[in-house]
Amino acid sequence: MNDLLSSVIAAHGGLDRWRTVRAIDVTFNFSGGLLEIKGFPGHRRPSASVDAATPRTVFQRLGDESDDRWIFTANRVWIERRDGTVVEERSDPRAAFAGHVRETLWDRLHLTYFLGYAVWNYLSAPFLFARTGFTTRELEAHVEGRETWRVLEVTYPDDVPAHTKVQKLYFGDDFLLRRLDYTTDVLGGVAAHYCYDLVTIDGLVFPTLRRVVRRTPEGPLLSGRTSFILDYTDLAVRK
Repeated sequence: MNDLLSSVIAAHGGLDRWRTVRAIDVTFNFSGGLLEIKGFPGHRRPSASVDAATPRTVFQRLGDESDDRWIFTANRVWIERRDGTVVEERSDPRAAFAGHVRETLWDRLHLTYFLGYAVWNYLSAPFLFARTGFTTRELEAHVEGRETWRVLEVTYPDDVPAHTKVQKLYFGDDFLLRRLDYTTDVLGGVAAHYCYDLVTIDGLVFPTLRRVVRRTPEGPLLSGRTSFILDYTDLAVRK
């Protein structure tokens, strides 16, 4: 583990504390121009339970049927009734995005996969990067506004679902997360993802507001339309 990642993990609560966590429960608002393009307009306010050890997210109130559970895992996504009856399912869900362009409409299982891996990654980082198979290196510092941020490049192993294999994360002088840069492979978007309103829960630090905007060679379009926004209204750690 490089020095920057060690400092970042410590600032967010430390690995020892993280390893006591079984799951994270969150209720959040989400919306954005990206979801409108994909066929899911408006605001939604689901709850989710994220497994801390393995890629798995269980959503409730994500669709119109409030009792259904929308479940993401790396190799399968499905929607089930409260009694466990499977309504829809898809194996190898990432392959279902092959050939998509930005305007390609999604079905409910596309949304389950995308939102499932995204929320799982957001709530597991930066502790996730200490796992076997991840590689990290520090890049040249980045100046944004009046601040200088340290930059960590993270390369994911092939078996961990994420927006893209190589991502850049930006940290302030306090080693807390400010921004992520990535390409969203399942739809081709080039994103700058900003993190705000950090809270500490059981000694672990989480951003509770996330705004994603388009990124161009000239920089992020901060005054442009928001592609995706997540606003956590309730967050709890289960041990």
